[in-house]
Amino acid sequence: MPATLLLRPARRAHLLFVVLVATSACLPLPTETPTPSPTPTATPRPTPSPEPSATPLPTPEPYSLSDPSATDPRQIRVTVVPNLPTDGSGTITVTVVNLSQAFIPELVLRWSTALDEHLVLAPFTPSPQRTCDGCPPLVQPWTKWVVGPGARGEPAGTTSLGWGPIFSSGGTLVIPVVATRRINGPVSFDLQILAGEALLTLEDGTPAWLRVSVP
Repeated sequence: MPATLLLRPARRAHLLFVVLVATSACLPLPTETPTPSPTPTATPRPTPSPEPSATPLPTPEPYSLSDPSATDPRQIRVTVVPNLPTDGSGTITVTVVNLSQAFIPELVLRWSTALDEHLVLAPFTPSPQRTCDGCPPLVQPWTKWVVGPGARGEPAGTTSLGWGPIFSSGGTLVIPVVATRRINGPVSFDLQILAGEALLTLEDGTPAWLRVSVP
């Protein structure tokens, strides 16, 4: 009769352990699911605000004047009438009426000396009688003709023509200024009317500071 294989309990336990180990070797090993690392977020740098640009100062007009050192509340009325052809010389007549109750001992007209490169203004027409040696002194209505800086505070870069006096309450001065062209064509320039070194006031309350246009 065939032989029967009998296993002892200890042998069977050992064989079962071998079978389990062999079976577990065939099973797939568990894998760990990697935890995703947080993606670093870039913080945007603040955009610098554009610096406010400086407002450019207005360019002064040719033959302009600066503010005078003082003002005078006495009111006047001023008219300026150019009378010269576009290609020749002539006169510019300035008429000033004193609207105040005060006497003005000296009225002063002031313009930029640089205007001479285009239009020369003068209180008289040059003549031999004014330049000859031994000629008798001439009677003249103007009191000064100064290219600044002057001894009485006339600023540099200006020409001041003194005229006067002008009486109160409607006193009037008619000032013919000789205008000699060096360049033909139109030109504009500032004209101030002062009492000494103080800018007078027009009848509307604004400074006696005009922009004169010569055709």
